[in-house]
Amino acid sequence: MALDRQALEAFPLPPIENGDKHNHGRLLIVAGSRTLAGAALLCAKATMRAGAGNLKIATVESVAVHIGVAMPESRTIGLAEDEDGGFDDAAVEQVAELARDVDAIVAGPGMFESSACKAMAQAVLQSGASLVLDAGMLRSLPPLAEQARRAAQPPILLPHAGEMAALLGCEEADVEANSIDCGKACSKRYGAVTLVKGSVSHVVRPDGRVWTFRGGASGLGVSGSGDTLAGIAGGLLARGADPLTATLWSVLLHGEAGEMLSKKVGPVGFLAREISDEIPALLAL
Repeated sequence: MALDRQALEAFPLPPIENGDKHNHGRLLIVAGSRTLAGAALLCAKATMRAGAGNLKIATVESVAVHIGVAMPESRTIGLAEDEDGGFDDAAVEQVAELARDVDAIVAGPGMFESSACKAMAQAVLQSGASLVLDAGMLRSLPPLAEQARRAAQPPILLPHAGEMAALLGCEEADVEANSIDCGKACSKRYGAVTLVKGSVSHVVRPDGRVWTFRGGASGLGVSGSGDTLAGIAGGLLARGADPLTATLWSVLLHGEAGEMLSKKVGPVGFLAREISDEIPALLAL
């Protein structure tokens, strides 16, 4: 099925309600590392542009203050850091505690595969919150497939071809040659809503149903674009959208934002940080 505005009439977003920040959704972002601190910031900005109300960011100690200053709308928590600049194993318990008191979690942007990452993946899967898993978290999932299938709601998985190959235990070339079949296999294995990324993208749910998005812009193929997409999905989850609805809308909004920036800036040359600024107006259409 084609993914466009007409298709999304069957998947309305939750209505906008009056109330304080908690009424608009509580979101936790677990992201970043010493060398990829910006991933957490890009993700955080996108969550707020998508309408999340209350934001916490858990990141490594060395960058927490900088992210907190750059994103004053958040409560930013610096966690134990290993010598390589990623999360230390000592951070896992604190992430598990933070995860108990939120509606949605985005975990993985700017993170690398590690023992801490695997333990954090298990903790967020058991939290009961709605989940978006990306980057480092995806490579930690293969031993946790059963836990993923038992999660309170289907997790949203946002793999590129290399991460999809790691999730399925196959070669990246196999994913590129059989993207939809691999998306279906991934969704079934993890009980997840899976985005198969590419110039043509596919959203697949566990029963094998597929939505195909052919819009967007070549300029979206830029560093940080995926972190922004994860943030949009997380913001919509926090607002109360179900995982499929949040994924479909985030893909369409991300693509439409690219189209808008192509007209304003040019077909290439816009920055990932600019994508989320287009989201509020697109949500109002």
